[in-house]
This record gives sequence, structure tokens and C-alpha cells, in this order.
Amino acid sequence: MSTYRFSSDALSDWMKNAGPDSDVVISSRVRLARNLRHQPFPLLATTAQANEVLEQLASVSESGVLDRFGPFTTIRLKELSELDRRVLVEKHLISPNLANESRAGAVVLSDNEAISIMINEEDHLRIQCLHPGFQIREAWKLANEIDDSYESALEFAFDEHKGYLTTCPTNVGTGLRASVMMHLPALVLTQQINRILSAVSQVGLTVRGLYGEGSEALGNLFQISNQITLGQSEEEIIDNLYGVAKQIIEHEKAARRKLLNESYRRLEDRIKRSYGILRYASIIDSKEAAQRLSDVRLGADLDILPQVSPQIYNELLIMTQPGFLQHRYDEKLSPDDRDYKRAELIREQLNKQVDNGGATS
Repeated sequence: MSTYRFSSDALSDWMKNAGPDSDVVISSRVRLARNLRHQPFPLLATTAQANEVLEQLASVSESGVLDRFGPFTTIRLKELSELDRRVLVEKHLISPNLANESRAGAVVLSDNEAISIMINEEDHLRIQCLHPGFQIREAWKLANEIDDSYESALEFAFDEHKGYLTTCPTNVGTGLRASVMMHLPALVLTQQINRILSAVSQVGLTVRGLYGEGSEALGNLFQISNQITLGQSEEEIIDNLYGVAKQIIEHEKAARRKLLNESYRRLEDRIKRSYGILRYASIIDSKEAAQRLSDVRLGADLDILPQVSPQIYNELLIMTQPGFLQHRYDEKLSPDDRDYKRAELIREQLNKQVDNGGATS
């Protein structure tokens, strides 16, 4: 089956609908790490053992255990080009670690791309569920049901006292990583962000950038996730993240109201300058593009730019990444060429939206 559709569209189907508090929360994600009981973990496995795990998990995935969750496609990473792998990373459908797996890596993707099940990443199985907006509890419910379906057919590495066993000690216990991707421009502009993020780290949560650990918080996007997986139940982890994220949402909305009430002219000028640059620039790098797009998204959410759909922000964040740009134009681009094509693409998409009266294509 062709995998072209997974790398050709920037916006996954699950992202096309707005979720609760989607003006602040871009997406909610839950990931579960699992390993097979009688197989060496991926870092210690031989190529033959890794392939055995791949075939076993692919067979179980295609046996019907996932049927009630919709159609799925199993993609073996060795069948993809390096560029296709990069696009899947940029769309958050696989991790950079799996993209570099040259032996026996695979991903089982739902047609709407809301469910991504990675095989032979850092662990044998990593179940990822994505929802639009602030739906962390819903994402957990879905991931838990998929986990139960696999566990009905597989025996996972589990210790009565420690819980699920994983390659990295920080995942031992529940094997659960839950996160919300938040757009927090007003907290940045009002210089409250450092205080907020410092408080987050005091309650067992951590903050990362757009692409997880080690990545920069470009475009005022911050990924808030749990740091503790051992000693708490899954429900406690989800409830803690939910409660903290809810407070951050309220702080961000309050900061937006403050900017509107106290600094409207400056805010309007900043947003419209960024919009003008994006509509007319000939060259733009990825960092500036992310910041300008953040301003435009804020303008759309605050009705300062009513002609712009907030969804264009989500789409352009993916479309302007290096891998997707090269995939779209079907050529290898130098950094300078990418900056030129990025500006061209942004102009096209924004102008098309103006022509369509604010609707996305």
C-alpha cells in the first residue's frame, strides 16, 4: 500500500477539527512504552532478534486487534527514503530515534494519523495517541484501550513492584508520557513565561520544545509533559498534567486580555507587521517564520486578523520544515534555497486564504 498520503499532506486529518481550548492548546498526546517479556530490549538486540520482534508485532497489529480503532497501515522504515522519514518526524508521526533505526523499525499508522504505534524504537512498542486541543484525558482513554488490545495478544515485560519495564529507567512504572502542546505568546510578551515554567518544574512536570527533548521552543510553542512515571498511577499522572495545563490556559488567556486592554496598538502593530512580512518576504528562515506565524496565529485568535484562519498556523508550521519543503518541491534544497522556497510557500498559502475569504484549502 502506498505511504505517499502520510507524507504528502501537512495537516493530519485529526488536526483539521478544533478541540477544546484550541486557541491555546494545539494538541494533546499520550505515549505508552512497552516491551515483550521474552525478548532483549532493542538496544541489546541483534539484527535477527530485532527482525523477529518486528515480524511478531506487525503480525499482531494486522491480526484484528486494532480493527475497532479504524484502518491502519504498517510501514517498515527501511522501505522509506530518508526524506520521507524526516517528513514523518516533522508531522510527529514517528520519533527522530525511530527515523534513524536502519535495521527493523516500523510504524503502524491509523488512516487519520491520530494513532501512531512505533515498533523497535527505544522500546519494542510505543503507542502514541494524538487529539486536537485540550483532550489529554480522551487521548489517555484511547491509548489505554489500544494497550489493552495488544496485551490480550502479547506478554509484556512487567514487574510486580516496578511496573512495566522499559529501556530508559525514567519510563519504568507506567511507561506513560502525556503532554500538551501549548501556544503561549501572551505569556512570553508579558514576560510571565519564565515564572510559569519554573512553577511547572516544581510539580513533577517538564517543558520541551516543538520536537520534544532537546528541541527549542520555536514560535512560542511549549510542550508540557509529566516527568514521573514510577510511584504514581496513570490517572494521577493525567490528573496532575490536566490541572496544571488548565491553570496555564487561564494565565495565557488572562495575559491576552491584558494585552488587548493595555497595549492594543502595540499588539496590533506587531501582529500586522508579521503578517505583512509573511505575505511579502522573499526569503525567511525557519526560526523567523515560526515567530511571525506565532504572531499571526495570535492575531487570528484575537480577531485582529479576521481574514486568517487559526488552522493555517498548524499547517504552515509543518509545511515550512526542511523535510516537508524538499518533499513538496521534490528536490534537494540548500539552506538558502529552503529559505527562498519557505517564503514563497507562505506567501502562496496566505494569499490563497485571502482569496478564499479566510477558509483553508
